[in-house]
Amino acid sequence: MKKKELLQMLEDLQSQVAFQEDTVQGLQAALSSQQQDLLVLQRQMQLLKERQDEQAAALDDARPGGPEAPPPHY
Repeated sequence: MKKKELLQMLEDLQSQVAFQEDTVQGLQAALSSQQQDLLVLQRQMQLLKERQDEQAAALDDARPGGPEAPPPHY
């Protein structure tokens, strides 16, 4: 191979590496953002479940005779 061809191949490889590095950085940023979104959504789900549990308990307490008795077993 001639020196010119080797230099061209080297430049092509350097260009590909630079593109891949840019792609990896973009993917890392997207992953980080999605992780933050996931943490927020998990916390919101936890709060909603706690709120639902509190409301269910309040409804049971508000019923005449207290919480509903379990059905008889046959």
